[in-house]
Amino acid sequence: MDIFTKEIRSKIMRAIKSKDTKEERLLAKALWRRGHRYRKHDRTIFGTPDLSFKRYRIAIFVDGEFFHGKDWESTRERLDTNKEFWIAKIERNRNRDKIVNEYLTSKGWIVLRFWSKDVKRKLYTTVRTIEKEIENIHKRIYYKDSPTK
Repeated sequence: MDIFTKEIRSKIMRAIKSKDTKEERLLAKALWRRGHRYRKHDRTIFGTPDLSFKRYRIAIFVDGEFFHGKDWESTRERLDTNKEFWIAKIERNRNRDKIVNEYLTSKGWIVLRFWSKDVKRKLYTTVRTIEKEIENIHKRIYYKDSPTK
């Protein structure tokens, strides 16, 4: 049984953002300050990544722990209210994430997924992970395009 009325629960759920979350903005600003230019929520890329670098074929997703099922097996058991709805919803989200990952990877993209709390707590590590992927791609491009002797 929900402790809130239907109207209050609806208001609470409407306030939950699906894009431009605090963690996404935090990561985006950190990357921008370090000189990286990206696109936000580019709908031309399958799965609409939160941030993307088309030039490098890198798609970045910042996933919320609850809605994307972090530690799903234990979280699933702790659900109290509307259990069937949440299990179905979160499992659909997890399946969609898997499909997006497989599709983008098959097309040569690098898919990076970060939990929102990890972005908040370990921002520098997250930024460095992205930068290392960019550096690796730079190396591949440099060696591929460099003239042979």
